[in-house]
Amino acid sequence: MHFQLTDDQRALQAGLRDVLKGGGVEWSELVDVGLFTLRLPEADGGVGLGLPEAVLAFEEAGRALVPGPLVGTELAATLGLTGRAEVVRVPARGTLLVPHLPTLAQVLLLDDHELTVFGPETLDAEPARAVDPQTPLWRVTGPLPAPRQRLDPPTAHRIAAEATLLTAALQAGLAARTVADAVRYAQQREQFGQPIGAFQAVQHLCADMLARAELARVAVYAAAVSGDADEIAGAKLLADDAAVHGARDCLQVHGGMGFTWEASVHLLLKRAWAWEQACADRDRCLDQLATGLADGLAEHL
Repeated sequence: MHFQLTDDQRALQAGLRDVLKGGGVEWSELVDVGLFTLRLPEADGGVGLGLPEAVLAFEEAGRALVPGPLVGTELAATLGLTGRAEVVRVPARGTLLVPHLPTLAQVLLLDDHELTVFGPETLDAEPARAVDPQTPLWRVTGPLPAPRQRLDPPTAHRIAAEATLLTAALQAGLAARTVADAVRYAQQREQFGQPIGAFQAVQHLCADMLARAELARVAVYAAAVSGDADEIAGAKLLADDAAVHGARDCLQVHGGMGFTWEASVHLLLKRAWAWEQACADRDRCLDQLATGLADGLAEHL
């Protein structure tokens, strides 16, 4: 598939990268730049762009490691809901975990063929241990109350696919960040009188990181254009692999420094783990691909 960014899309990327540069961006700034209203019609106060532009924006948010309920808030806006929101899938087993629960205005709960909206204050929940310190979790301990809203299956399928795609975009941005951080450190850190980037083993490590990150990026872009559920699942798998393995390799390049709290490398790995489980984990994506493959084969029998 040929995919060439337009001048407007490149300007969107550059503008968001400039806003997010250096980290520490406030939530109000994200609202002001229109991150969550990119796809709303201009008549409704939005920017009137499409899903590919939202993917580009979320890629930049992932690169900057922006915390918070980004995906859910953007998707809630497309449903006419305001305020912070999280999209959470009903787990196949275990308890329901909701990130950022006390700060939310909406909880969008995805079942296999249904999307329900809950008020966070109606959920009985307690704090749960989280791998990412910037993504706190709450465990739902009681039965689910009556929802505020129940949406039809087509809407549920759309939200599920778009949530997976936007999370994949975050992971693609994070993967690109791991490459940049590893290369920068390899150019600065010296051993035996020369930068460690001069050593072939480090060069190969960084090259593998770049290959995975670029493959994930083009897969996410292609899925954003096609909107195909199978392509979205494949893009999420590739983006998760690029982000998690990239963060691990970035830590390897940093050596002992990568394990310290002073370095941001551990945050990259923890966020990659958190986003890997968000919206559609590995098993769900593989199930989607297997179903799509089976359906495709059945059509030709």
